[in-house]
Parts: sequence; structure tokens; C-alpha cells
Amino acid sequence: MNTIPTSKPRLLAAALFFAALAAFPLLKLDFYNELLARIAIFAIFAVSLDLLVGYTGLVTLGHAAWFGIGGYTFALLSTQYEISASLWLTLPLAILLTALLSAFVGLFVLRTKGLFFIMVTLAFAQVFYFLFHDVKAIGGSTDGINLYTKPTATIGSVTLFDLENPLTLYYFIVAMLLLVVALTLIVLRSPFGRAIQGIRANEHRMKSIGFPVFRYKLAAFTLSGAIAGLAGYLFAVLTDGVNPDLLSWHQSADVLLMLIFGGVGTVWGAILGAFTFALLKELLMSTTQLWHLWLGLVIVFAVLFLPDGLASLGRRIKALLEKKP
Repeated sequence: MNTIPTSKPRLLAAALFFAALAAFPLLKLDFYNELLARIAIFAIFAVSLDLLVGYTGLVTLGHAAWFGIGGYTFALLSTQYEISASLWLTLPLAILLTALLSAFVGLFVLRTKGLFFIMVTLAFAQVFYFLFHDVKAIGGSTDGINLYTKPTATIGSVTLFDLENPLTLYYFIVAMLLLVVALTLIVLRSPFGRAIQGIRANEHRMKSIGFPVFRYKLAAFTLSGAIAGLAGYLFAVLTDGVNPDLLSWHQSADVLLMLIFGGVGTVWGAILGAFTFALLKELLMSTTQLWHLWLGLVIVFAVLFLPDGLASLGRRIKALLEKKP
């Protein structure tokens, strides 16, 4: 069930969450600062996919294409061709390019439905994957591109903030997550957001009352791709490199698992799923070589006992408490 948080408890929980992210660097745990920044990027990625899967009803296995293209845009502009490393140029171009490409791809894939849509989006993503994998002039082949610079945030001779500073970069990423969440909630409360949720609920009825369903789906597909491009851009900046694996199908599968884990159709579920999935994966990888097995079992049990995701846990506990005499 789609939920858009408006209640005071949810807003308070959101405020506490971002306050905790802002305060975390005070613990002086530099390694974990980078880990949290990486997870925050995947939270942005998950929110972008949830806009498509949870609110428009379009399940895709090709979403990583936009994530990778966003990252490669910065790599090509700043390092491969040394055109510019300016934040004011590279970030808008990364978002614009992924938006344009997702709109172009959407013109074709949105004419299919169900399993066919999943497979066609996967096929397009593989096209982009092999483009960056095989064409050295574009992607640097299998090795990808190592980055030696961060985006520069200068106006004239004045540097507004220095992204070479890990702490500044951390707060920039957290700010981007906050901005994406705020904009997504605004979009979902708008007439456009209500329309795409109506399409998910009953596409035929929306058509019958005169809504241009294809245009709405294309707009949602484009917006989702643009936000994923932003996430990919931030990931490239944080990790100082890109490679074709960023566009691979298993990257798309991972972010889809984050949604299932946290709760499809809930913005906070996407964020909760990204943080829980990534932290659990990190914990298992550091403790056992069979981490794939244990992670898979956790996800299976989560789906069996919490089919609406971790975001529904509070509601289920409340329902159980209310049933007690």
C-alpha cells in the first residue's frame, strides 16, 4: 500500500533520522562516515526506483543503467576528456543526460507491460552496460575510469565548499538525500503524484476518465531515471571511480531487494530498506564467507513474515498491542 508520511510522529521520526546522520561525524569514526555516505547514496537510488515501482507500478530490472550513466558523466567530463570538474556543470549535465536517455528509452519500453517490460528494460540496460564495457573511448573498458579529482564548487575565485574534504562531502551527500526525499514527497502530493498512483491502482480506469496515461508513465520514468543519475554521480565522486558493473543487472537487483526489504510504495521504506540491507550486507561480509546465503535467508524470512517490508513493522506491532485485552 502506498503511503505518504504526513503525520507528526512520522515527521518527527524523519527529523530525528536526519539529525542522527548530521551528528554521526561527531563520533570521529571516519571509516563509518564513508560507509554511511555510501548507504545514503543507495537510499537516493532506492527512492528513485520506488517512484517507478511502488508509486507507478512499473517493475524494472534495468534501473542501474541510469545510476551508471550518472557516474560516468562525471568521470568522462572531469577525467577522461578533462572538460570540466565544476559541480555547477557536471551535476546538472549528469541529471539532464540521464533524464533525456531515460525519456528516450521510455518511449519504447513503456509500450510493453508486465514481464515484457521487465525484460525490455533489462535488455536496454545491457546495451548501455556493453557500451561502457566494450568501447574504450567511452568507458575505459572493464577497468573503468579512476578519478583523481572531486567536483569543484567555486563561483569566480570563491570556493563555496570543498568536496575534497571527506566531512564536507559527507554532509553534501546527506543534504542531497534530504533534498531528494523532500522533492519526492512534494511530487507525490501533487496532482501528478496522485495521477501516477491512480495508474498503479487501475490503469484502465484512469484511461477511461481521460488521463494521458502514457505521458504520465513517461514522466515518472524520466524523473526516476534523473534521480538515479544523481545517485550515480554522487557514488562516482565518493568512490573516486566508475566501472561497467555500476550498470549491471545485479546492481538493479540489489536496489530492488532494498525496496522489497524496506517496503515497496513507501518513501521511508525505501530509505529503511537501503540502510538495513547495506548494513546487514556489510556485517555478514565481515563475519562469514557464506554471507550470500545468510543474506538470502534473511530476505526470504523478511518477505514471508513482513510482506509489506520493514516499514510495516511499527504498524503490525501497534495492531498486535491493540488486540490484547
